[in-house]
Amino acid sequence: MLKLTSDKFLKLIPSLFEINLNSDKSGSTIFSKLEQVIGFDEGFIYFLNPESLQLKYTYKTHSNYKINDTFKITPKLKNSIYAKDSEILSPDSEFIKVVGLSELKKKSYILAKISIKSTVFGVILLAKKEIGYYREADLEVLNAAACILSYVLKDLELSDVFKIQLKALKDGIYEKHEAYKTIKEQNEKILEADKVKNEFLANISHELRTPLNSILGFSDILGANLYGDLNRKQAEYVNDIKISATHLLGMINEVLDMSKIEARAMKIVKSTFWISRAVDEVCNIVAPLADKKHIALIKNLEADFEVFADYQKIQQILYNLVSNAIKFTPENGQVDITAAPGANCFRLVVHDTGIGIDEKYHGKIFAKFVQLDSAYTKKESSTGLGLTITKELVELHGGKISLISEVNNGSTFIVEIPQD
Repeated sequence: MLKLTSDKFLKLIPSLFEINLNSDKSGSTIFSKLEQVIGFDEGFIYFLNPESLQLKYTYKTHSNYKINDTFKITPKLKNSIYAKDSEILSPDSEFIKVVGLSELKKKSYILAKISIKSTVFGVILLAKKEIGYYREADLEVLNAAACILSYVLKDLELSDVFKIQLKALKDGIYEKHEAYKTIKEQNEKILEADKVKNEFLANISHELRTPLNSILGFSDILGANLYGDLNRKQAEYVNDIKISATHLLGMINEVLDMSKIEARAMKIVKSTFWISRAVDEVCNIVAPLADKKHIALIKNLEADFEVFADYQKIQQILYNLVSNAIKFTPENGQVDITAAPGANCFRLVVHDTGIGIDEKYHGKIFAKFVQLDSAYTKKESSTGLGLTITKELVELHGGKISLISEVNNGSTFIVEIPQD
């Protein structure tokens, strides 16, 4: 289990998943994130080749090195890179000499492996001018960051493979037998890497949820004054911890759900239940969010009716749509929740008086990681997976979801679930 030693690192986790290296060839985004939780003067990311290391990203430019420089490694050093976990290095270590950093005159080095399922494909190296700067706590933090960055860097490699395939098709190489063979092999690698990625996401999400559940549990205990009264400021801080941890847990759950959906591991278990039960429970859960912004939650349910569906999935569909409506509705607004039976299906409608969605986003809003581009939405943090997961859950039921929206005129999401 990961032992995260810094509350700053917990806040950093969502932004690590959002790093985009397609437009950042130097890797400055990675190092700016790492700077928030661990100190360094120089930073390097190397990819491991069969007999060499290749410098891919650096924190600063320097005459001693440049991007894509390669360094031949001995069998002994290669075995060391594969075998050991992260470590604190001395300035005269073999690794520092091989990559030509001895002349930097740095006194402390720390190294973490970039790997997926115990397969090492690179390393992160940080350097500091002070003697004995790094401690075991720094190792834990860098190790945890490297786990997440491994996924980001591996995805970039997959993107390069896709570009190779596209070029091959454009050049007409697909007509040749060897090109077909190459593309087939690449596709097999992509499918295997995607499987590894999904397994990694599921594992890392599970590992991150464990300490977060502890944080939530202990904050509940402190907030209930079971071991003594808290003063006003302490109670405020405990509540802030609980709210932040709950938000982060929700984002991690979204990543975990998405990995299950992509791995086709998400199943539905149908049962018969009254629709009012799902609507009432969701309204109870989101009520504090609505109250905080003075948003009125209106339930439009003329008559209760029974449905045959997966109760937890229907509840999650409603929660995602209602919490999203509250998030993007300014203060003193209104969110309407309507449930109505039909001939062969039932409908769930969530309407808000929020900022609305530009028509150019209507075809993209349900895609993974899509987030609206406006000054208001920049205030709200999100994985960009909520509506993607909602659409997948609706389609698992054989249903469909649609959107009616205009900028500054609110949004209406309509879900139709068949009953056969």
